[in-house]
Amino acid sequence: MFESLSDRLSGIFDKLSKRGALSESDVNAALREVRRALIEADVALDVVRQFTEQVKQKAVGVEVIKSVSPGQMVIKLVHDQMVEMLGADAKVIDLNAPSPVPIMMVGLQGSGKTTSTAKIALRLQTRDRKKVLMASLDTRRPAAQEQLRVLGEQNDIATLPIVAGQTPTQIAERAINAAKLGGFDVVMLDTAGRTHVDEPLMVEMEEIRKVTNPHEILLVADSLTGQDAVNVAKSFDERCDVTGIVLTRVDGDGRGGAALSMRAVTGKPIKLMGTGEKADALEEFHPERIAGRILGMGDIVSLVEKAAENIDAEKAAAAAEKLRKGKFDLEDLKDQLGQMAKLGGMSGIMGLMPGIGKLKKQMSAANLDDSVVNRQVAIINSMTRAERRNPKLLNASRKKRVAAGAGVQVSEINKLLKMHRQMADMMKMLGKKKGGLGGLFGGGMPQVDPAQLEEMQKSGQMPSMGDMAKGMGGGLPGGGLPGGLPGGLPGGMPGLPGLGGPKFPGLGGMPGKGKKKR
Repeated sequence: MFESLSDRLSGIFDKLSKRGALSESDVNAALREVRRALIEADVALDVVRQFTEQVKQKAVGVEVIKSVSPGQMVIKLVHDQMVEMLGADAKVIDLNAPSPVPIMMVGLQGSGKTTSTAKIALRLQTRDRKKVLMASLDTRRPAAQEQLRVLGEQNDIATLPIVAGQTPTQIAERAINAAKLGGFDVVMLDTAGRTHVDEPLMVEMEEIRKVTNPHEILLVADSLTGQDAVNVAKSFDERCDVTGIVLTRVDGDGRGGAALSMRAVTGKPIKLMGTGEKADALEEFHPERIAGRILGMGDIVSLVEKAAENIDAEKAAAAAEKLRKGKFDLEDLKDQLGQMAKLGGMSGIMGLMPGIGKLKKQMSAANLDDSVVNRQVAIINSMTRAERRNPKLLNASRKKRVAAGAGVQVSEINKLLKMHRQMADMMKMLGKKKGGLGGLFGGGMPQVDPAQLEEMQKSGQMPSMGDMAKGMGGGLPGGGLPGGLPGGLPGGMPGLPGLGGPKFPGLGGMPGKGKKKR
């Protein structure tokens, strides 16, 4: 969602970083560009004015630390101000109340309330081990109650049985009673919406609020609606006293202005954001991490959290054991590519890596997207088990057969085998080194505490963007992804397979300190 804003801002800061010293006119010119970029991203005008004014006040007369260039100092000031605008600390759903805790979902029709209700319920049930009951109070939209029931069935979440002819307040009362009798920890109330804010909708919300006394009132806002989303947030907050915001369709091509404006205008925290259609596509909103993504600093903490959630620790440990012995066959490569897909594919991982924005463009220009990975998996699937375990068996006639089965050219089989050989050689080399793969893999999944990693990021113990760029060898280290981009993705990082790159403290893996390519 923040891609276009991120591109504009990184271009502005690139110019600043090349200056040895900054004058006040340089700062003014940069802030004028920042203002323009924010307005283009659909950020509310009042918020833009306040943002640039506060950055300017901090930038003029600020003491520049000796080890930091003036350009980097301005980037830091913009980053800090952006974090402040998005809300200094991450706020999570508050369940600190007597059970069952009522959570009321409000918002306009089509903003994604029902889907978000199911996503939050699934998150509370799987991550927080809470017993959740969902109830649809939407008697206006056809099949709204049925939709929530189906989502409940698909994700093993209890839903309140549908009784025809009841009013929203009657359903709400029945939901609270059923939750008390059934020993539920949380009851999710999915309310009705309208195509626009009107008085009958607000009266209905107020009545439900009186009956249920919800501990949390979450406003579901579509991030694609731009400025109007801010007006909707103000209207709901004035009448319902919203406690938090859930942003949906963050994976869309919206320009991010609604997200940047909503927190500043309402003063209410953005708690969660929907990042896709699937039931588990929901992330906590961390202002500092989002600001880092917008300014091209990456979000390695979220990447580690994602890895911890999605990667099978036992499988990773078994793979590490094989690699210690210097074994790395095509089945292992397929597992790594599969785990990479779990983390959001190549583009998903790249989006969270620091200083990778320009590389992403380079990749898309070379047609290096997730379809490349899918083709590689298809090639491996077209081989026999014996061929996967011993790639040396693949002679010319076998390659022709595999190519026909996968629907690719023989040249792509050769590229895949070359990539596999390079990765296998690298694993053997690391295995021979003292500490080698033992130190690298630490028994499988790296034991990283994301909170500790975040603390390191704040205290400056994490490598700088410049160090990271050097560690990336000026591009993707290794070599071998088909498509013409120099360098491939060697399977360096256990638990984050298929990734090369800088080595982070406490995060085993990510080899790749190469010479910078000119």
